[in-house]
Formats: sequence, structure tokens, C-alpha cells
Amino acid sequence: MLASRLSPCTSERCARLPLRLRALRSPLRFPLASSSPLASPRPRLSPRPACLASLHFASLRLASPRFASPPLAEWRYIALVPAAVVLLSGGLDSTTALAVARAQGFACHALTVRYGQLHAVELAAAARVAAALGAADHRVVAVELGPIASSALTTGAIAVPKDRSLDEIGAPGDVPATYVPARNTVLLALALAWAESLGARDLFLGVNVLDASGYPDCRPAFVQAFEALAQVATRAGGFRIHAPLIELTKAQIIALGRQLGVDYAMTHSCYDPRDGAACGRCDACALRRKGFSEAGVPDPTHYAAG
Repeated sequence: MLASRLSPCTSERCARLPLRLRALRSPLRFPLASSSPLASPRPRLSPRPACLASLHFASLRLASPRFASPPLAEWRYIALVPAAVVLLSGGLDSTTALAVARAQGFACHALTVRYGQLHAVELAAAARVAAALGAADHRVVAVELGPIASSALTTGAIAVPKDRSLDEIGAPGDVPATYVPARNTVLLALALAWAESLGARDLFLGVNVLDASGYPDCRPAFVQAFEALAQVATRAGGFRIHAPLIELTKAQIIALGRQLGVDYAMTHSCYDPRDGAACGRCDACALRRKGFSEAGVPDPTHYAAG
């Protein structure tokens, strides 16, 4: 019956697909609970030919003599590896989000944005992470927010808060000077544009509200609102915004990443690095140290002396 609903994919694009295909002789199974950060998305059936970007079923006639068989048995159904766009800063959280997306079976297209941040060390970290975690593609896009979005991360005249207690960081109403106005809105908009161009329907970002700095664009309400926006702001719609870490502590994020084989030595979190070394005093360093300590995992971060 399914074969009668789907037409053979004969497009030139499908003919050029990479070897991320496999014949299916039984239904796909997803053993993980849907609430797990590692839970895979359910496949969707579509009458359109499958393409690289999204998980659809297409029926293809296998003409090779190897598969010679009666006409009805010549049809096989293949699942293309679904594509996802992952926002990647090179930090601990976005690196873990990339590892989660990969574990869920996505072909991950990593997007790093040079938004005017004062330090390029995180861009280098993003490149290391994308290569180490096997991103299908890694793009760096420049969008200069510095002149219009004042922040300690984009403006040298604004000091990065240092030596704050863990009780102060992320306290109700606390939005520190390291907040970049509307940054995640801009970054997700860029990721959405790339996803729609790819034909992908899944976007990942590593925001979280526990053990975090209290940024308003890291809250569940923001993620939900952007997902709703994506449905009306695009031609295709049907987008899903994944924030798999949003309700995890830093220790839980680290434990999850370790389970997925992440080497956190290649990541960078510090807001005010010195010669490539983390300052050890900003909010990001404090939360990172806390996470490794509570996870019982040695902190691989190189901190500046003194």
C-alpha cells in the first residue's frame, strides 16, 4: 500500500545523494523515550521524493541485477539520514547539543556566527569541535552586532563581570553585562534560513536555564516562541527547535557529553580569555568549574595563572 502512495525518486538531486542510505527490511525502531535528550525524531511519510535534508520515505526501484526479483519485491524503502542545523559556538553547551543531535541520527550542519565577539578563540574551538564530532558541514557566518547590540562580549569599554558568587549568577532578575541583546534570535534566524535552504526541519541549540547566566533568550518560552515563529516565517514550515539541555544542570550536561564521547578539552567557555587561556573568574568559568566538580570529572580547562 505504501508503494502506491509514493512515487520513485528520479531527480538528479537524489541521484547525487551521499552514501547515507540503507535498505530497510523492517520498520524503524526508536528505543529511547521521547523525553530523553537522545530520543530520535519519528520518521514522517511524504508523497514527495526524499532529499538529503529531511527524513522522508521514498520508494526506489533497485535495477541492479543483484536485487533482481519479482516486480513487487523489487521495491525497497530507504531512509535518508535527516539533516539538522546546529548552532555551534565552541562552548561546552553547544558542543554537547551537537553530540546529542549526532546521537539522534542527524547529519549535522554546524553553524558558527561571528557576531562581533571580541575574542576569536571560541571560533577556533568551534572548528575543532565540528571536525571532532563529524559535522557534515561547518559554516562560519559574519553578522556584526557590535555597533547595535551593546555588551561586554562585543564592546571593549564594557567590563566582563568577575568574581561573582554562584548565588549571584542567574539569580532572579539578573541579566549581566555579557548578555548580547537579541543574539539568540539573530542566530536562530540564520540557522532557520540555512535549514530551509537545505530542506532540513530540525534546529538544535545548547541553551539552558539551570546553572546559567540568566539570559532571557535562553528560556523555554523563547524557544517555544521561536518555533512558533518559524512556522509562519518560512515557505515550508514544519520546523522543530530542539533545546535538549534546557533543563539540565551543568553537571548533567557534562555527564551526558561524556556518555556521548565528548572531549571537553577542545571546548571554550570563558568570556574574557587571555592568550587562549580561560580567565577563571568570569561567570562562564565559574559555572564550568562548578559543573566539572559536581560531575566528579577532572576539569580539562587551561586557566590563566593568577
